[in-house]
Amino acid sequence: MRIPLAVLDAIRREAVLAAPLEACGLLFGSDSAISSYQAVENVDEAPDRHFEIDPAALFAALRAERGGGPKLQGYWHSHPGGDATPSVTDAAMAAPDGKLWLIVGGATVTAWRAVERGELHGRFDPVAIA
Repeated sequence: MRIPLAVLDAIRREAVLAAPLEACGLLFGSDSAISSYQAVENVDEAPDRHFEIDPAALFAALRAERGGGPKLQGYWHSHPGGDATPSVTDAAMAAPDGKLWLIVGGATVTAWRAVERGELHGRFDPVAIA
């Protein structure tokens, strides 16, 4: 998956600004490349341990996509503890819809595809970032 360094750096900055809470947001682009991102409010009741993308922001992005706007390709969030690997909780929350999950842990960013019977936690397959 191609992701411009400027997008990765901007997402890392969002994660640093939100710490010690988890930051989260949306990823836009094509099937082979992420071209932009959006930071959204983490509305989880325990944002220091979990994330939930603000449903209003998600619905607005889906409406915009249907209207010809950028295609929603996935989601991103941070792990303030520094581990950029999806957690068991991430796996339980992820629909096997093929969307990309980008996880920031410290300076590290990893990408994962949410699928049925994934290699990690039965939900995620790793995706190389180029």
